[in-house]
Amino acid sequence: MSDEEHEEQLIQAPTSSFLTYMSEGDQLYQKGAYAKAINSYTKALNLEPYNKNCLVARSRGYLSLGDSSSAYRDAETSQQDDKKFCKGLYRKAEALYSQGEFELALMFYHRGHKLRPDYKDFRLGIQKAQEAIDNSVGTPKSKAQLRRQKQASKMQNKKVGEEEPKANKVVLRELLGELYSDKEYMEKLLKDDDLSQTSTSSGTTILDLIMSGIAFLDTRTEFWRQQKPIYARERDRRMRERNWKITREQERASPTKYILYTLEEIDQMLASGNAEDSQKKAKKLLVTVENWTKLDVPNKEEVIGNLYSCIGNAQIELGDMTKALENHKNDLELAQEHNLIDAKSRALDNIGRVYARIGQFADAVEVWMEKIPLAKTSLERTWLFHEIGRCHLELSNNEAARDFGEKSLSCSEESGDEEWKMNASVLVAQAEMKLNNYRAGVIYFEKALEKAVLLNDERAKEAILRALCKCNLLLLLRASN
Repeated sequence: MSDEEHEEQLIQAPTSSFLTYMSEGDQLYQKGAYAKAINSYTKALNLEPYNKNCLVARSRGYLSLGDSSSAYRDAETSQQDDKKFCKGLYRKAEALYSQGEFELALMFYHRGHKLRPDYKDFRLGIQKAQEAIDNSVGTPKSKAQLRRQKQASKMQNKKVGEEEPKANKVVLRELLGELYSDKEYMEKLLKDDDLSQTSTSSGTTILDLIMSGIAFLDTRTEFWRQQKPIYARERDRRMRERNWKITREQERASPTKYILYTLEEIDQMLASGNAEDSQKKAKKLLVTVENWTKLDVPNKEEVIGNLYSCIGNAQIELGDMTKALENHKNDLELAQEHNLIDAKSRALDNIGRVYARIGQFADAVEVWMEKIPLAKTSLERTWLFHEIGRCHLELSNNEAARDFGEKSLSCSEESGDEEWKMNASVLVAQAEMKLNNYRAGVIYFEKALEKAVLLNDERAKEAILRALCKCNLLLLLRASN
């Protein structure tokens, strides 16, 4: 056995197995194979029985299968040594909500929100739990108003030093687009005590309307943050705005208004987790648009391509990757035939995502390489270079993985996105480790750790720390030889 193999055996035997099972579980969960994901998490927990991140991951898997009792048990265990472990607290609240224990769920959502006011899921949990209680017992309006007033007072009393970092505001602005100014305006209104207590003619206070609007925007922000890279949403919005201008100039606004309104409904359905209805509505609109003439819809090909994209994205969420790939390829074919550059970029983006999700990394790389000249913003290039690098890492093309990781890091510096700086640094560090460049690996893991601390991302911080310790140990072992 060589020295290098001996080092790997010493360092990786227990840790690598745990990380492998954990990663396998995460991938299976993303594919919708919840039972298999639970099995992988269980194998990981056999090696590290009280790993709290693995416990909350398995809790999430149990809940996806409808086993709320097991989900609650894992969430409870994850807090065994740390009652303030927010992810365990959130999973416990979700399990209780699933069991219909709305009051208890609300208590834990509030507890979590108090510990982590920056964690939007707790705020959304408070909203849905309170609404469930209101619907089930018929809470008087005055009580609902009091609840909103308490939420509003927290925002009104927010100290200047607690404002969101500039980088986060940039990300929010890109996620919400033109709605960002509405969110800022509503948050300013909260500071006006006299105005916020004013009632409308229907008896609803201005405060109620403001809090409902902020809650809606928070929900939309979280959906787009999880489902789509920021640049993709901005690109689609820009394309639709251009299409609207074309049809309005030709004084054929009626079909376009109907299309834009329906596309917004399709997006909202997907945002709320209703992929099945989103797909059905998109297919129905596709049939309608196909029967219209070019006089009705001058940009007909762009609209049809957009609908293929919507259908494909819904099918990704439903786990039907074969049909998703077919629809995104239809989008690409239309874009190439009619020289629609933005649509081509969108289609290549989505086709690459499908290939990566099903493990065809070489195909994903080929598609995304074609997209590189079409990338327009530094944020778009950050994401694209990172995903190509990840695919190369999966294919053991470690030098290419490092190169694309460095490109992603450079672009993330331009965009000012701290989370992508962290992701890109981790990618470079992993590639350097694979290349046995342990000193370089340590440097980049340390950079990534700084960003994880800045972002207050506990899970990322723990994972990076484990990798950093392993890389440092390998470096010491090499030096001792």
